[in-house]
Parts: sequence; C-alpha cells; structure tokens
Amino acid sequence: MKKSVLIAAVVASLQIHAVCAQSTTSSTYPIRPIRVIVPGTAGSSNDFTVRAMAPRFTEAWGQQIVIDNRSGAGGVIAHEIVAKAAPDGYTLIFSTSAGLILNPLLSKTPYDPFRDLAPVSLGSINPQMLFSHPGVPAKNVPELIALAKAKPGQLNCASAGTGTPNHLGCELLKALGGINFVHVPYKGSGPGVTDVAGGQAQFMFNSIPAVLPLTRTGKLRALGVGGPKRSPVAPDVPAIAETLPGFVCINWYAMLAPTGTPAPIINKINAEMVKMIADPPFAQKLLDMGSEPQSSTPAGLAAHMRAESDRWGKVIKSAGIKIDR
Repeated sequence: MKKSVLIAAVVASLQIHAVCAQSTTSSTYPIRPIRVIVPGTAGSSNDFTVRAMAPRFTEAWGQQIVIDNRSGAGGVIAHEIVAKAAPDGYTLIFSTSAGLILNPLLSKTPYDPFRDLAPVSLGSINPQMLFSHPGVPAKNVPELIALAKAKPGQLNCASAGTGTPNHLGCELLKALGGINFVHVPYKGSGPGVTDVAGGQAQFMFNSIPAVLPLTRTGKLRALGVGGPKRSPVAPDVPAIAETLPGFVCINWYAMLAPTGTPAPIINKINAEMVKMIADPPFAQKLLDMGSEPQSSTPAGLAAHMRAESDRWGKVIKSAGIKIDR
C-alpha cells in the first residue's frame, strides 16, 4: 500500500513539474535566438517576406531571428531539417506551397507536412500572373482561350519545370478552359520568361513581382492573375476567375514548427504574426515587394493546407504528372 502511494505521489509530482515547465517555457519564450529555415535562396519571395518579419519579432521579444537559407533538392532538405528538429520553438520554417503541398503530392519525400510539421500562420500570398508575348493575338484570357481552341496543340505554355506551381497553372488553365496546348518545361523560371519575351514560347505563369515590370514596359502582356480576385499589386489586371470560375493559382508562404511544439509557443508566434501583418506600414511593405499580406490561425492554416492538397492532387492526377527524385 505504501509503495503504491509513493508511486502515485511521484507520478503526480512529475505531472505538476511538466505543467509548470510548459507554463514557464511559454511565458518566458524566447530566451535565445530563433532559427527560421527558408527553403529558397536569398532574394526569393518567401525570403524577402520573412526578412521583413524578423525585425518585428526581435523588437517584440528581444531575441535575434537567424535566417537560414536551405534551397537544395527543391526544398526537401529544409523541410526535413525542421521535421527532425527539437519541438521547442527555436527552429521554425517559413515554407512555401510547393514545399508543403506540391512536393509531397508529386514524389516521395522524407517528411509528411501533416504529420511532421505544426501550422503556425499564413504569412503572405503571391498570385501567379498569366502573361504572353506581345505579338500573341490575344489581349485577355477569353481571347487566349479562343486562340487555343482555334489552334489546338500549336501554342506553348512555358514553366520553370515539371511539377512547379507555374506548370500546374498551365494544367489548370487547360482543364478549366477546355483547351489543348503544349507544356514546355525550362530549368527555372528565368529562362522561361526570357523565351516568352523573345517569342519562342507564347505564354506562361509566374509570380507577379518577377514579371510586372516587364508588362509595364511592354516587353510582356499581362493577361490575368491567379488569385480569386484582382490583386492590389496589379489592380488593372483581371482575375482569371472572372473568366474561369474556380481558377486559383497562387504561391503562398507560411510559418510552421516541428510537430510537438507546445501550443502556447505556437500561439505566441501566431499572435505576433497576426499583429504585424495587420499593421498598415508592415502590410504596405509587403505590397511594395509584390506580396499580399495574409495571416491565419494555426487551425486555419491546417485547413488551408488540406484544401490545397485535395485541390492540386486532383489536378496532378488528371494531368498524369509524376516526378522521380
């Protein structure tokens, strides 16, 4: 009897200690620098966004945010690092829709975003822009669809490579528009944009910041944007959804932590992100970079990831896209 009482007392003590430790962790967090892994190179859209956030976190918490760019293997390396990191809030990832959704759908990855990563908040979205060579006899999406129907299989849609967001934009346009054209994958978006500007390919999807200056100088023609509505970055360009209801093709960026990170820490990071994204000067800074500020709750991000996985999974299956890594 005495032994069982002693065991019960020890268990109770350990439980109380665990609760107190978690409370202390969440109330004092952070007490040292936080590393944020970025699955992209310095200067990429998600890198720009998280570097704009870093000073805000430091100002609020008094701790340095260390940006660690890991661009290898299409972002797989970055996600694997975070998936295996200690769930203490000191290793985070500012990830992309490609890394979280497209990569796991297209090939076997050493991480499962739904099992290994804990959602914190959305950070920003970058709708894809559909653009063409100025010589293509189509000034908008309806005219491009009509042209493609008149010339089935004769137009080329460039992309940064098979399975990339801009490739999937091509496939979604093909499916919803009921048209047929040729997908031409390049080794990166830069060569694709160059060939569209040179007339070797007719049209392409790419992030707005990368091509908006070229559309304003007349080297490219903006046909539509992939958000559900017009972008405040390019308000004069119609949303493709105005012609093809349900068309959505955006890159989005979000903060996540290793699964098992205490909820109070997740919520503390989320609250700071929601606060900064709602701040007009900070939001304008993102808009000036070509990104649309957008936050969410952790549960909202989880639901968004599930919906995106379901949506793009159908497109990938229908188009028969596969990648061997």
